[in-house]
Amino acid sequence: MGLIEKLNLREMKARAKRKLGSRTGNRRLVAEGRTEEAEAKLLRTQDEILDTVAEMRREYGVRRRG
Repeated sequence: MGLIEKLNLREMKARAKRKLGSRTGNRRLVAEGRTEEAEAKLLRTQDEILDTVAEMRREYGVRRRG
């Protein structure tokens, strides 16, 4: 997991964009912020899943096929 994702900077930036759009009445900016926020959450979830899989492989000694 990268430092930027650990700090959730991407998600915070998207949230700020959404709030700014909401305060200024810019519907497009709000939509972009919501989309970027959802993407950031998905990326964070992906990192958590990959970390969990790696931990399980280390713990149980399972190797990848292929």
